[in-house]
Amino acid sequence: MERAEAEKRDAGDPLRSFRDQFVIADEELIYLDGNSLGRLPIATRDRLREVIEDEWGTGLIRSWAGWMDLSRSAGDLIAPLIDARPGEVIVADSTSVNLYKLAAAALDARPDRTVIITDDDNFPTDRYLLAGLATQRGAELRVVRSDPVDGVSTATVAAALDPDTALVCLSHVAYRSGAVADLTAITAAAHAAGALVLWDLSHSVGSVPVPLGGSGADLAVGCTYKHLHGGPGAPAFLFVRSDLQSTLRQPMWGWWGQRDQFAMAPDYEPVEAIERFLVGTPAILGLTATIEGARITAVAGIEAIAAKAQALTAFAIELSDLWLVPLGFELASPRDPQRRGAHVALRHPAAWPICQALIAAGVIPDFRAPDRLRLGLAPLYTRFADVYDGLHRLRELVQAARHLEYPTAPARVT
Repeated sequence: MERAEAEKRDAGDPLRSFRDQFVIADEELIYLDGNSLGRLPIATRDRLREVIEDEWGTGLIRSWAGWMDLSRSAGDLIAPLIDARPGEVIVADSTSVNLYKLAAAALDARPDRTVIITDDDNFPTDRYLLAGLATQRGAELRVVRSDPVDGVSTATVAAALDPDTALVCLSHVAYRSGAVADLTAITAAAHAAGALVLWDLSHSVGSVPVPLGGSGADLAVGCTYKHLHGGPGAPAFLFVRSDLQSTLRQPMWGWWGQRDQFAMAPDYEPVEAIERFLVGTPAILGLTATIEGARITAVAGIEAIAAKAQALTAFAIELSDLWLVPLGFELASPRDPQRRGAHVALRHPAAWPICQALIAAGVIPDFRAPDRLRLGLAPLYTRFADVYDGLHRLRELVQAARHLEYPTAPARVT
């Protein structure tokens, strides 16, 4: 395959102009890790400077008049990207904290049930938090098997459900393989068993359609620093279906969830809205960055983004079949584009040293244990030429055995 094919696809890309809205300091560097940390939008850089210099620097505490509702404003901006309504999404805290809040609230809403279901390839923080909750409450954490390539299946989850199931907690897009779970079918199966469902959308928001509203999903959480470009450690979001908001009481009672927070009343009375899931003072700089990143995503439109994600990942798989499979690589993501998010995983026994050699060659992917090289193809700024050039460099370095010069033991950050 010639590079001209990639250039032809870039010329016909309806999203190609969005690349110009991001800071790209080094045009020679190929960034294939947008599913871990999205690039910095130019609008975010400029807006943060304004907030720091004018609102914080000059306005000081007076600027809280404009900051008070940023968590709700950010949530309402994200809501259409996940098929939610205004007032069903709020931005605050981290994904882990939000997952704990909603999982605990869900268990309290099913007091006569003692089983939590998740899968063995769910993101580690999700599994750890659920295990901790189960231990605290004397509940059972029932871990079902997830296929390492195709992810968790509806049939597997359905087989694990029983009258004791209180909560099902899964990721919509698997963090290792990029496999997309059938959110609608799994939600329906859980509801038929009388359980609530909590979805982790960290790898799906901003990359694939998320049918929360159409499926009648109960709860969801997600981060904003991947495909929403919110920046390192940006605040996360949570979703609570509107009819559940008044019946769920999350375990962390903070003054930002209080009905009249500045009355400083002795007793806690939660807000009768999504704000009841707030806890403490939100991080204004992080919220500002989240809003700007989500705004770009909203303008591009999730359908167009998802279409390009499918095209980019299909192109990567095509090149991998041609160039990399003969070198010992194996596809570790679904081939069906409808079942694949915006990243591709390639399995190789020397994945870690290959990852380090590739970074040295000017291509940034990431590694996931034990043997996966993960390529995140963020649709708003990744070009088909980036995919071509990145995989071409990968082929060359493995052919030349340059990865054998690197340590085989992974570093702390992978």
